[in-house]
Amino acid sequence: MKANLLVATAFVLAFGGRGLSQDTPKSTNQVSPAKPKPTQEELEANFKATLTKATFKGRWCMIKDGQLGPEKEDKYSINSVTKIGGEMWLITARIQYGKNDFVAPVPVVVKWAGDTPVIVLDKVGVAGSGEFSARVLVYDKTYAGTWSGGDHGGLLNGVIVASQP
Repeated sequence: MKANLLVATAFVLAFGGRGLSQDTPKSTNQVSPAKPKPTQEELEANFKATLTKATFKGRWCMIKDGQLGPEKEDKYSINSVTKIGGEMWLITARIQYGKNDFVAPVPVVVKWAGDTPVIVLDKVGVAGSGEFSARVLVYDKTYAGTWSGGDHGGLLNGVIVASQP
């Protein structure tokens, strides 16, 4: 690590930040106009549109004794998303795993990290599945998060695609 730092420092001192060639074109220093920040209403509308009639397709793995288990495929089909009020939302999802296949309304809290929604479940009972907690970040048609249920938990990630009719 120290060697890399010394090489980088020597490079900067030797070339004075000019680069390797005098032929390098100079920047025009033109700054493109900043996009206006979306309103909270626009962010929420985009979140709802992204999840409604969509499928989360990805992978999950267990965490046991601080170690990641093998990855397994995962799929959750979202039928609808409705804002109840404040930070509360209701996600109606088809949940399939093992021999289980059912539709369940799942009440969630949605927190915002800037323009990025984070779905929060805290000990929420899901019909036929028990009680779960999770934090799932949704960004640019992808998702990633962590979950726990009773004495087990893990990680999940994947892509969000439009459901087939």
